[in-house]
Amino acid sequence: MKLGIDRLRESPDLAKNWGNIGFLANQSSYTSDFKFSLSVVTDLFSDKLKCLFGPQHGFVATVQDNMIETGHISHPDLNIPIYSLYSETREPTEEMVRNIDTILIDIQIVGCRVYTFKYTIAGCLRAAKKFGKKVVVLDRPNPVGGVNVEGRVLDLSRKSFVGEFEIPMRHGLTPAEAALLFNESVDADLEIVSMEGWNPSDCWDNLGLEWVLTSPNLPNINSVFSYPGTVIFEGSNVSEGRGTGLPFQFIGAPYIKDSAKFCMRVIELYGPSGDIIVRPTSFQPTSQKWMGKVCNGLQIHVRSPGSMRSFALGLAILRASIEQGGSDFCWADKGYEYDYEHLPIQLIIGHPEADDRLLSADFSIGDPWWNGGVSEWIDRVEGYLLYPRKMSAI
Repeated sequence: MKLGIDRLRESPDLAKNWGNIGFLANQSSYTSDFKFSLSVVTDLFSDKLKCLFGPQHGFVATVQDNMIETGHISHPDLNIPIYSLYSETREPTEEMVRNIDTILIDIQIVGCRVYTFKYTIAGCLRAAKKFGKKVVVLDRPNPVGGVNVEGRVLDLSRKSFVGEFEIPMRHGLTPAEAALLFNESVDADLEIVSMEGWNPSDCWDNLGLEWVLTSPNLPNINSVFSYPGTVIFEGSNVSEGRGTGLPFQFIGAPYIKDSAKFCMRVIELYGPSGDIIVRPTSFQPTSQKWMGKVCNGLQIHVRSPGSMRSFALGLAILRASIEQGGSDFCWADKGYEYDYEHLPIQLIIGHPEADDRLLSADFSIGDPWWNGGVSEWIDRVEGYLLYPRKMSAI
């Protein structure tokens, strides 16, 4: 398999019409043989590389949490600016792109709607259209695979920086495919350097690639496999494991009294499956929710990421938390990704009825509502898929 950055390294003539370049990447941008993409770009373009752009968490991903902006700095060795696109602006400004012709993008997404890197790509497309620049996307795999899709399509009444477009929670697109979809409404000058040899049925564990954390709380690939489901706990007072060594794999709260009973209820809701194990456990976060308190709950062990229904599992765990937590359970307060009007759980699930549906007496993971709009979305994006496959709702 060849990544987009691999193909560019092998065929530098691909860039013959790109002119001066600004490079959007972060510390997870690597070639398939584990060479830092910035080193490749520096070797290829030398004095044509005029600036760098960093997404949320910073160019080297040292910032832990949402709504903590990073500043603009200078690269210590290259002596060029690193512009933060999670700062006072979410997309390049006219001043940032003044000395470049092309925004080159090599950024690893994680396959979940609630992850901002995709929307940083969209911001680059909008800036390119506005200021007459080109965007080139060096494609990378979707780490949770490109076949299975789950979680209802975003209702635009709950649009935010963790959900800008009408896509499902687990969307199955690569960065370049997402760019093509977003560009439908932008119409920027967009060029794609696609991968060679990627099988969309494969998840990251089958690719022979090292996982480099895309952000501080996705340190290993099992966190990524769980993330399209366990990210929803950011909308509640249940810990999603931030402040531990296993974020988005540890789930729990002090008010969950019986971890074994909790796990049994999760499996009752999710259904028996060999793709995951939920293990009763306790943990103590050193930061974030319930800092210094012992939380009881579970750890997710991923056995078969290709068949794992991560969003459905997240719903099962959240519903079990509601049932066992009683009056101690509550939703997170408003103020999520700078939206102070709507509950975070509505922004994350992507619908104004999300909280009511989760609290409903007739809650069921099998309710078609949870995959609302997915079949229509699969049909819609067929023309943007760069790698032939048949997507399916799970």
